[in-house]
Amino acid sequence: MIPHLLILAQATGAADAHGEAATGVTAIFRNFGISWPFLLAQVVNFCLVAFVLWRFAFKPVLATLDERQKKIAAGLQYADETKAKLEAIQQEGIASAKRAQVEASKIIEEARKAAKEFLEKQEQESVAKANDILTKAQQVIELEKRKMLADARTEIARLVVSITQRVLSKELSDAERSRYNESAAKELTVI
Repeated sequence: MIPHLLILAQATGAADAHGEAATGVTAIFRNFGISWPFLLAQVVNFCLVAFVLWRFAFKPVLATLDERQKKIAAGLQYADETKAKLEAIQQEGIASAKRAQVEASKIIEEARKAAKEFLEKQEQESVAKANDILTKAQQVIELEKRKMLADARTEIARLVVSITQRVLSKELSDAERSRYNESAAKELTVI
C-alpha cells in the first residue's frame, strides 16, 4: 500500500512541477526542500503509526493504568475502613479497660470486706476459745481445789487421830479410828 502512495505522490509532484508556475506556497516548499509526495507519505505513515500505537500500546497501557487506579482506590478505601475499624477497636479496648478497672475495684472492695469479716469472725472465735479456755481452767482449778481440800481433810483427820492416839497414849481399834476420822471430817466440812 505504501509503494502505491509513493507513486501517487510522485505523479502529483511531477504534474505540479511542469504545469504550474511556482506560487508562494510551492516556492516555500521548494526552498525548504519539502516535496508533496514525501509529505503525504509521511502524514499517512504518521497516521498508521499513531493508529498502531493507539491500538496496541496506548490502549493496553491506559487499561493497565485504569486498573491500577481502581486497585489504588480500593486499597485506599480498604485502608480507610481498616483505620475506622482500628479506631473502633481502640475505643472498645479503652472501654474494656475501664470496665476491667471498675470490676477490679469492686473485687478489691469485696476482698477487703471479706477480709474484714474474716478477721472479725476470727476475733470472735478467738474470744470464744479464750472464754472456753478460761471456763475450763476455772473448772480445773475448782476440781483441784476440791481435791486438795479433800486431801487436806483426809490428812488432817489422820493427824487428828494420830495426835489423839498420842495424847491418850493408847492404841485405838479400827472402829474407833474410823469414828474419830468421821467426826473430824464432819467438823472440817463445817469449817
